[in-house]
Amino acid sequence: MTVSSTPGGGAAERLGSHRRSSHRVGRLAGDAAEAPHLDLDALVDDRGTGIVVCCGSGGVGKTTTAAALAMRAAERGRKVVVLTIDPARRLAQSMGIEELDNTPRPVVGIDGSAGGSLDAMMLDMKSTFDEVVESQASPEKARAILENPFYVALSSSFAGTQEYMAMEKLGQIHRQAKVDGTYDLIVVDTPPSRSALDFLDAPERLSSFLDGRFIKLLLAPAKGPAKVLGMGFGLITGALTKLLGAQVLTDLQTFVAAFDTVFGGFRQRAQQTYALLQDAQTAFVVVAAPERDALREAAYFVERLADDRMPLAGLVVNRAHPRPPVDLGAEEAVAAARWLARNAGTPLHDPALAEGLLRLHADHVRITEREGELRRRFAATHPEVATAVVPALASDVHDLDGLRRVGTLLADGRG
Repeated sequence: MTVSSTPGGGAAERLGSHRRSSHRVGRLAGDAAEAPHLDLDALVDDRGTGIVVCCGSGGVGKTTTAAALAMRAAERGRKVVVLTIDPARRLAQSMGIEELDNTPRPVVGIDGSAGGSLDAMMLDMKSTFDEVVESQASPEKARAILENPFYVALSSSFAGTQEYMAMEKLGQIHRQAKVDGTYDLIVVDTPPSRSALDFLDAPERLSSFLDGRFIKLLLAPAKGPAKVLGMGFGLITGALTKLLGAQVLTDLQTFVAAFDTVFGGFRQRAQQTYALLQDAQTAFVVVAAPERDALREAAYFVERLADDRMPLAGLVVNRAHPRPPVDLGAEEAVAAARWLARNAGTPLHDPALAEGLLRLHADHVRITEREGELRRRFAATHPEVATAVVPALASDVHDLDGLRRVGTLLADGRG
């Protein structure tokens, strides 16, 4: 990867400007204010930016934002790979790839005249977990782990595994890119978790599970001195055998004993990836919808990133209602609609239609005013967070032109 761990001034200044010593979330206080503009073109053009992490709660257009930002960066000359977590089928099709998998694949149709390129991949959680095990254990030990039924369950469905493996795959790509120079920008779409913070907590959660008292108890036969394995342990294993069954308990103990040999490697890699997220070459872009709950979630996320010393680029408010093309206030429109309703004999061709359109316009104006007020209140409590506002599209993104359109709206970012 061409980006060094000591980037240029742009990235370093961005890191310093978004750290805070105190935060507030809850009832929005202070006078409403306009947020500074988030210049996403400047972000991706900055060669000090090597990783962009798009994060936020589910259902806010995070995956599309990541794909569009990656495509725009590629067409502006960067060598980009975008790691998506669970793209909708239409998004995979829009990138010209019917089936994304754990291997980066080139996106055909990108304008490479500026010297850029774009590869795309989708996280395969279990394959990534398998790769880590195989890299940390001997072939015999790895085979014993991979074939164990408890490992299969852990690698496929354990809470936090997807988030952990997303960060693991990021680390893999980054290490390889530094060796062969394949990419100079990695764009990551974080998992669609119930909480946007889950992927930051996943390494510690997995570590806590594998390092917990119950796991240590199961390891006791292999590690402990003979006196520890006396009658007390026999009573415990007897109870577990009745509860789980002899074969299940044996499988679990076999898995834990085998996995314990590679656990140190997991912990070390998690720490390395966490440090990578804190590096000034990384930029977090928080994606939210223009809704009270989504912006409150974004506020928590902004403050958590600051607490963990992770560099925030800014906030993308996605799917905002565009401003009406005519300068007619909501109350004026409602007043005109009422007048039409009272004066059925108006010479208009279809006064009922005109009345309905006026009321729709009034509703639209109220929505845009409410969204604008929510953004201003967010800016009042987080005045340092640069913001880009992206209007909602009339239809879903289904091709590269659609992604280009989203990229252009992201770059403009003024709603």
